[in-house]
Amino acid sequence: MAGGHELFERRRALGLSQQDIADALEVERSTVGRWEGGKNSPALHLRPRLAKLLKITQSELAIMLARCTSNQPAAQRPDLAENDDMALYRRDLLRVFSLAAALLALPAHDLADLDDADDLDGYALLNSRLWQTFTLTSAKATMRAVVEEQLRVLTAQLSQSRGPSAHQRLCALAGDLFQLAGEIHFDASDYTTAAHCYALAAEASKAASAYDQWACALTRHAFISVYERNFANAEPMLDAAAGLARRGDSQLSTRYWVAAVQAETFAGQGNLAACQRALDRAEGVLALHGPVHNGGWLRFDGSRLAEERGTCFATLGRLDLAESALTDALQQNLSPRRRAGVLSDLAVIGARRRDPDQVLIHAAPVLQQARTTKSGVVSSKLRGLQPHLTPMLANTKIAQLNAGIDDLVGSSRNR
Repeated sequence: MAGGHELFERRRALGLSQQDIADALEVERSTVGRWEGGKNSPALHLRPRLAKLLKITQSELAIMLARCTSNQPAAQRPDLAENDDMALYRRDLLRVFSLAAALLALPAHDLADLDDADDLDGYALLNSRLWQTFTLTSAKATMRAVVEEQLRVLTAQLSQSRGPSAHQRLCALAGDLFQLAGEIHFDASDYTTAAHCYALAAEASKAASAYDQWACALTRHAFISVYERNFANAEPMLDAAAGLARRGDSQLSTRYWVAAVQAETFAGQGNLAACQRALDRAEGVLALHGPVHNGGWLRFDGSRLAEERGTCFATLGRLDLAESALTDALQQNLSPRRRAGVLSDLAVIGARRRDPDQVLIHAAPVLQQARTTKSGVVSSKLRGLQPHLTPMLANTKIAQLNAGIDDLVGSSRNR
């Protein structure tokens, strides 16, 4: 059910007219109609009063509005806007980033108090649901509008914290959601915005003294350099993340995920021994018991180890070891994006062996997924395959595959 329809139903259940809401909030009746029609959302300063009128908490109102945003037509969603609209959207997003950075730098006692406490559990629940949806959806870009709408809500709440405890929890919630926003932009290959998101996630997590969350924000930030094959930049950030993880919860898998990403960094630098040691450290996750991750900013449970080993060995040129690990990974219940990564690595192995059949078997479904989902991560894997195709372009089908990747890359740059 769309959030706008929920606002309509809630108002009707309370016996209020659109004019009643408009008069109380000092807006036009047509403005209330646009909220209920899902065409736009109430300004942040109006939301506390609107929540009181509807006799719900601000977090419940935020959940309604977030669902409304996610059901907007494509033409109204800022994530799909183009040209001048995209420039305005980016400027607005950077404004939110700047405001959030300033609020995170303020101590809690310098902030205004609220008369009524916000239901922080509601915001936490929405964050969790957004991560779940992100994990399950193949077209990650469709999540952008609803996540960034919720970021605006949390940023506004940061300026109204009742005191140190509530402020600290809001910082943790903001750090959580900034990581999700970064993941969405990373998937779209918008690495600059993703880096901004991860930097703010780290700052918010620091303010919350949430060491595991802070370590994960740094790890995600470092992963941008890993993807761009700038391993020298990734290494010190991962070292810092490892240090933070040691100060975190020893029952969580944070330190083992950091080790897995460090292994990729060492592989990229051609350091087999260091890569193997990092992979062995990452195996320590298998000795943990209980809930070792939260399904949101931390999702590492050891199920990715075969993929990690395969990727590292492929990078190091140990093709037999890589193929064995990646074939094992395919036997697991992988998400579409993870499966695409494994298939891309197997296609690279086929290309390095000059085996066109192996390339085509593994790369064709990846290309189809990239076309369907518009995932920048999947497209990036295909671009990584292209240099290995060059010696095989005399093969007609390989040439067609290469042309398909060119078309995909060209269309993504024009979006």
